[in-house]
Amino acid sequence: MKEQLTKAMKLNYLLEVVYMDKSGKLTKRRIKVLKMHGEKIWVWDAGKRAKRTFLIDRVLACQPILRKEREII
Repeated sequence: MKEQLTKAMKLNYLLEVVYMDKSGKLTKRRIKVLKMHGEKIWVWDAGKRAKRTFLIDRVLACQPILRKEREII
């Protein structure tokens, strides 16, 4: 997962992720990775319109958001 998040940060991709919070609740988020350090990532959460900090091990799935066929934003 860390490699995918690093790549998305370098290429400035918007991602859709499945994230598990500390209580075990699953949420789907649209994020842009701003910074990574150790086991934390700092992101722009498009749905919340705010910066957030996530733990990498709680990101269960991620994929780039496609705008048009074969075009990644």
